[in-house]
Amino acid sequence: MPDHAQGAPAQLSAQLPASTPVLTPEPVPALAPVPLGLPTPPTPPTPPWPGGGQQPVVLGHAARSIPKATLVPLKVDSPQHNPGFAEHAYLRRLDLHPEEVTALREQLTAELPWGLLAASAADPADRPLRSAALAAVDGPALRELGGALEQLRRADGTVEGLARAGRAAAANAAYDHNAAVTPIGLLNLERLEMAPAGIERGELVATIPLAPLEETAVSQKEWSVTSKEFSSIVTDSLENVSETGVTDNTELAQSTTSQLQHSNQFNVTGTVSGGIPLISGSATSGMTSQSSDSQSATDSRKHATTITEKASSRTKQEHKVTITTTTVTGSSETTTRTLKNASPTDPIRIDYFSMMRKWRVRLYRSGLRLTYDLAIPEPAGALREAYAELAALEAKLGPFHFDVPHSDITEETRPGESQPHYLVLAEKYGATVPLAPGPLPDIHVNVTAPNNDGAAIFDAPPLNIPDRYWIKNLWFQFTSESRTGDYHYNLKVLGSAIPEWNEPYGTHGPVDLADPVNGGLLRHAGGPCVVSFHLVNNRQTWLSLTAAVEPTDEARRQWQNDVWAALFNAAQTKYYAEQQDLAARAAALRERLNGVDTLTLRREESDEIMKGVLRFLLGVDYHMMPSEVVDAFTASVASDPDRLRHGAGFPGNDTGGLGVSAAAWAAVLGHEAEVAFVNQAIEWENVVTFLYSYFWDAPVAWPFVSRISHPDANRQAFLRAGSARVVLTVRKGWEEAWVRFAEGGFHGAPLPADHPYLTIAREIAAYDDRNYPGIPPANPGSSSLLLEDEVVTTCAAVVEPAAGGAPVLVPVASSAGFDPDTVVVVDEYDDRRIQETARVVRVPDDGHLLLAGLTHRHDGTLTPFPIRRPGHRGTLIAEWNEYTPTSGTDIAVSSPLKDIS
Repeated sequence: MPDHAQGAPAQLSAQLPASTPVLTPEPVPALAPVPLGLPTPPTPPTPPWPGGGQQPVVLGHAARSIPKATLVPLKVDSPQHNPGFAEHAYLRRLDLHPEEVTALREQLTAELPWGLLAASAADPADRPLRSAALAAVDGPALRELGGALEQLRRADGTVEGLARAGRAAAANAAYDHNAAVTPIGLLNLERLEMAPAGIERGELVATIPLAPLEETAVSQKEWSVTSKEFSSIVTDSLENVSETGVTDNTELAQSTTSQLQHSNQFNVTGTVSGGIPLISGSATSGMTSQSSDSQSATDSRKHATTITEKASSRTKQEHKVTITTTTVTGSSETTTRTLKNASPTDPIRIDYFSMMRKWRVRLYRSGLRLTYDLAIPEPAGALREAYAELAALEAKLGPFHFDVPHSDITEETRPGESQPHYLVLAEKYGATVPLAPGPLPDIHVNVTAPNNDGAAIFDAPPLNIPDRYWIKNLWFQFTSESRTGDYHYNLKVLGSAIPEWNEPYGTHGPVDLADPVNGGLLRHAGGPCVVSFHLVNNRQTWLSLTAAVEPTDEARRQWQNDVWAALFNAAQTKYYAEQQDLAARAAALRERLNGVDTLTLRREESDEIMKGVLRFLLGVDYHMMPSEVVDAFTASVASDPDRLRHGAGFPGNDTGGLGVSAAAWAAVLGHEAEVAFVNQAIEWENVVTFLYSYFWDAPVAWPFVSRISHPDANRQAFLRAGSARVVLTVRKGWEEAWVRFAEGGFHGAPLPADHPYLTIAREIAAYDDRNYPGIPPANPGSSSLLLEDEVVTTCAAVVEPAAGGAPVLVPVASSAGFDPDTVVVVDEYDDRRIQETARVVRVPDDGHLLLAGLTHRHDGTLTPFPIRRPGHRGTLIAEWNEYTPTSGTDIAVSSPLKDIS
C-alpha cells in the first residue's frame, strides 16, 4: 500500500493517537543562485502534517541508501562539430589501400584530402598527418567515401574483396550510429535514501464477533514466505550472504535492490554500470533546463517510485498472516487463547490488524557529470576466445571410432614408407604387434631306400611341418641303380602324377611334387607328412625330399586379427587418455571461466569496455603500447630477453641506469602521460554500458554467441552482447580537457572558444560547483552552500604534518558536529593545491580535533582555513512514503468502522 506524493500524511492522520509527540518538519535549505543562465533549483515544498499532529520519528541512523543516476543526452542547437574520434576511428576501420584511393578519387567528386588519404593508406601508422588534415573535412563527404569503398570492394567478387566489403559495411554502420547521436550529455548523480519512519496500523486481517456471554478459542499462526526467484539473481554467494545477513528479506531496501536486479536482468537491453547500479534515462534536453523541476528530475522521480512501489508490493506478497477460530462448547483447550464476552447484553467484535512499517523515501540529486556517448562492436570479443577454446575442446569429446580395416594390415612397404605398413600403423598408435609370420627354412629328408629284387613299398621319414605352416613346394630328387642284369629299376611316387621312372641307372630331379601339374602331392599339407614310393629292382636308391613351407591362410588371418586387436587396444587406450586429458582441460577451463568471484567479473568487463572504447576512439590499428615503447622495454632487458615475456621490463640494478637511451625513455614517458590522461579524465568506475543483443554481431557468430552460458547473469549478458552503447563519465575538473581531446584530435587541434561542446563542459562544471558543494568526490573544496548535514569549522593556527602520518592535534573554532572515524576536508582548493582529506581520530574537547593523515602544512594565521565534514546528501528532488509488513499484529475491540481500512 504505497503512499506517494504529498497527500500521504493527510490520509494517515486519522490513525494517529492524540498523544503522539509533535515534531517540527525538517526544512530544506535554500540553494545559492546559479551562474551561466541556469535556473536555481526550487526548494521542494514540505507537505503539512494534518491536524497539527506530529510526524513519526524517522530513524535516520537506520537509513538505507542506493546510488542512482539519470542520463540525459543534450541537444546542441549549433553543432559546429569538428572531426573527432568518430571520424578517426571510421577512417581507420575502412583500412584504405593505395589502389583503392586511386580508384575512388576518379569516381567521387567530394572535396577530400586525396593526397593525405593516399599517404595514410601507404602508412596506416601516420596518425598525426591524418588527424591534422581532417579538420576541414565534413562527415557526409567521409560517409560518401565509405559507401563507395564498400561498393568497390563488392564489385571485386573475390573472397578477400567480399571480406573487406563486410568490414567496410560494419564501419559504415558504426559511423552512422555515432554520427547520428550527439556524443555530449550529462549524468545526474542521485541517491535513493530509505529510512524507517514508524509503525502504523494496516489493513484488517480478521474479525471475531462475540455474542453476549459467548466464548471462543482463537489460534493464530503467522509465517513469512520468501521467494527465491529474485534473490537467486545475486550469483555471488558472499554478496548474497552479506545482503541477507544484515537485513530482513521483507524490508524495503532489500526488496528494492532485488527488484532492481530483477528489472536489469529481464530487460531486453541489459545494463552494466560501475558504481551506479540504478540508471534511468531521460528525454534529450538543453543544458539550461537542468533544475530540480526539469524533465530529467521528473523522469527520475517516476523511475524511482516505480521501483520502490514494486519492491513494496513484493514484500507484502512475501509476508502473510492467517487467523483461524474454533468455537468451544463446555470446555476449553489449554493450547488456545480463550476469548469470552463478559457482557450479558451487548455483543462485541475483536478486530485483528496488520502492523505496517512506514518508510520515508527521499530522492537526492548530488552531482553532475559530463558524458561522452559512443557505440562499440563486440564488447566481449576477447572474453569469447576462451569460450571458443572450450567449444573446440568439447567438440573433440565423443565415442571412440577405429577406422583401420583388416585389409590395411599388410606386410608390403608402401610408397613413402620405410618399413612394412603394419609396422607404420603400430608406430602411429603406439602398439606392440606380433611380427608377420615370415618364411621358415626348408625342411629336408634324405634317406637311402633298401635294395629289393621285387616290388616293394617304401615310406620316407616324415616331413615335420611346423604348426600354422603348410607345404608350398615339395622338391624331390633321387639317384638309383638297377639290379645286375638286364633289369631296370622302377620308382613311382605314390599319389603323384609323375610317370614311373624305369631305367637301368640315373639321377633325376629336382621336381616339385606339390605342383598341381604334378598332381599337387601334399600341397598345403601340415604336420607330419610322409611320402611313399613304389620301388622295383632298385639298388643304392638315394631319396631327397625338400619342403618349402609358408604360413597357412588361417595363420595369416589370425596374425591380421592379432595385429588389428593390438592396434585397436592401443588406439583406444590412447584415445581415452586423450579424451580424459581433453575432458580435464575442458573442466579446468570451465571452472576457470565460471569459478570467478563477482568483483573480478565486473573488473574484467570494465577492462574490456575500456579496451573497446580506446580501440574505437583511436582506431583498429592503434597499439596499446607503441612500437617505440616496446623497443625501449626490450632494450631494458637486453641481457635477458625472456624477462619481457613475464612482464619484467626495466629491472632494478645497482648502476642507476635503465639501459635505454634518452630518446627511448622520452617515448616511454610520453606514452605513460597518454595512459594517465585517459585513465584520469574518465570515471571508468562509473561508466554506463547498455548491452545490445547478439543479432547486432556478425550473422555467422549468432549460433555460438547466443548460446554462451555463464552462472553469473550479468556476465552472460555481457558475453552475448553483439554491440554496446558506452556512456563515458568525465571526471570532475576534466570536462574541458576531455572535450578538447575528443573533438580536437590526437594532438590537440585547436577548437574555437565558442565551440558548443566547450561551452557545455564549462557550464556543467560551474553548475556542479554551485549546486552540489561538499559532496565527495564531486567538489570537496567548495564553500558556496552548506547542506543540512555539512559541518564546518576553522583553524587560525599553523598546522604541521607529523612524521609517519601520526595524528596531529588541531585547534579549531568549534568541534561540535565532528565525530571520530569520519573524514574531513582540510583547507581550500586553490592554486596552492594543498587541500587534503584527513580522518578524525578523536574529539578531545570543544576546541580541538585530533586528525590523522595530514601531509601538507596549513597556515591559518592570516586567514583561518576551513575544516569541514562534507555533506553527503545533495538536493532533495522527491519525497514519498512506502509501506512494508511487519511480524506484529494489532488487536482492537469494536473499532469504529470509519477507522478500518
